[in-house]
Amino acid sequence: MHDIELILTLTGGLAAALVFGYVTHRLGLSPIVGYLLGGIAVGPNTPGFVADKHLAEQMAEIGVILLMFGVGLHFHFDELLAVRRIAVPGAVVQSLAATGLGAVVAWAFGWGWAAGVVFGLALSVASTVVLTRVLADNGELHTPTGHIAVGWLVVEDLFTVLVLVLLPPLFGGGGGGVGLAIGLAVLKIGLLVAVAVPVGGRVIPWLLNKVADTKSRELFTLTVLVVALGIAVGSALLFGVSMALGAFLAGMVVGRSEFSVRAATDALPMRDAFAVLFFVSVGMLFDPRYLLESPGVVLATLAVVVFGKPAAAATIVLLLGYPVRVAIAVAVALGQIGEFSFILAALGTDLKVLPGSATSALVAAAIASISVNPLLYRLVGPAEQWVARRPRLWRWLNARVRRPGGSGPRADEGADPRFRAVVVGYGPVGRTLARLLRENGVEPTVVEMNLETVTRLRAEGATAVYGDANHRETLKAAGVARAANLILSTSGLTGAEEVVRLARELNPGVRILARSAYLRERAGLRKAGADEVYAEEGEVALAMTESVLRELGASPEQIDRERDRVRAELFGGCEGGGVVEPPSSPVVSPVEPGGVGQAPGE
Repeated sequence: MHDIELILTLTGGLAAALVFGYVTHRLGLSPIVGYLLGGIAVGPNTPGFVADKHLAEQMAEIGVILLMFGVGLHFHFDELLAVRRIAVPGAVVQSLAATGLGAVVAWAFGWGWAAGVVFGLALSVASTVVLTRVLADNGELHTPTGHIAVGWLVVEDLFTVLVLVLLPPLFGGGGGGVGLAIGLAVLKIGLLVAVAVPVGGRVIPWLLNKVADTKSRELFTLTVLVVALGIAVGSALLFGVSMALGAFLAGMVVGRSEFSVRAATDALPMRDAFAVLFFVSVGMLFDPRYLLESPGVVLATLAVVVFGKPAAAATIVLLLGYPVRVAIAVAVALGQIGEFSFILAALGTDLKVLPGSATSALVAAAIASISVNPLLYRLVGPAEQWVARRPRLWRWLNARVRRPGGSGPRADEGADPRFRAVVVGYGPVGRTLARLLRENGVEPTVVEMNLETVTRLRAEGATAVYGDANHRETLKAAGVARAANLILSTSGLTGAEEVVRLARELNPGVRILARSAYLRERAGLRKAGADEVYAEEGEVALAMTESVLRELGASPEQIDRERDRVRAELFGGCEGGGVVEPPSSPVVSPVEPGGVGQAPGE
């Protein structure tokens, strides 16, 4: 019976998430809204099928671990350091402001200050998924605005990880006082970091290297999952800290190795599946009747998220000397809540600090803020124009803007001249093309699945990414979004059409040159979006045609004419064009005895 309940919960939850996620995506909203609505649909507070709440929560725990592993995997100190002067103070001050506002709301409705602090912390952190989606849809992910917003969110995530670690000793009811509890927690965290980072930094890359040598994608994916779950569970059992922190550290260790891109792409489907179950489990906690019973709490919570947080963020950005547009864009992008808000709320509920109604308020605010956030972001331009039409207000808001040449933002901050061409594969063809690109002033980025090749290229100072080009994350890491050319130099590349489609989505203007083994593959690659496709069958036919004609003594004009004929027959016909009829007479007259190599007419 338990097995049936598990299958029903898994199937029903994912099916509801699929249906509602598809609908919200078609409406231009984040699928997270659909996942939450799916959870409400299969929850105990709505009619129809009811999933097992406890089983859903257990599976959601895995989703939390994998989400935290993904955060650690994508955390890079260099990206944070690039915008540290605004991201660090901005995120800290905004988090404190949002926490204060949330605490006031909770106190006003009788929850108490302890619940108010946890509730405010849950309101202070935005959704990474929503923010990156909104920035990408508006073409600002790789701009100075996008870099600031992403760096800001990284600091928020780190702050949230710290809060997740400190909440249990603060509200867990342990003896010895709060100071002793926090001291013990810090000591345990220090021991975990001291063990996980140096030891894991040696053992995990060694393990992944051994598994990668097997050339088995399934074993590599399984290893990544075991590392994430194993370190998370080990952190809780051996050091008494949260599994979330252990998963975050595991992601950081893997992210510092050459396996970071491949680990992210191979483990992504599993992470996404369990993350969906996490959102479904959160939606199951929401009672729609709460909107009618306590509309004031929901409206006040939404006001903090949509107006309070953005107002604090915009003020901080302006005070730090950034233009009005950057301030408005960053503020609006952060005006929503998501996955970490629910993780904090779940922990607060487990610790008996937050009342159950707080989760309903958070879910309602999340659904509303995530839904309107893309719409509000489209008003950034008009809002800037409205301010520009009021000279006094414009001068006052821009009074602290740093001029070019200082330490303020630069228009070309996001430019990276290395990412101008991406070469997939580093066989004989890839090596030749990469050399030609370098000799002509274009620094290529090589995508390769052979770890030894990637290591050698990096040692030589070249830019190389270890990963599968079939995954979006690999292409993003290689810089396809900013590349002028993408070259698929490997024939027989599994999923080549999918690589072309993904590249077109990331960069509609990129020029794609693809290589195929057979002529029949050309049509599919061209349909997927490749600009040029070079089929080995056709190129061999052309080369052999030229060789035979030269041996027979054909003139250059005759060779060119026959090459055009062969090209039309092979390539033109393959793409739907008419096949050229063969001429009535041979191109080269039969060779007379003793006249080998003599052209006709000589």
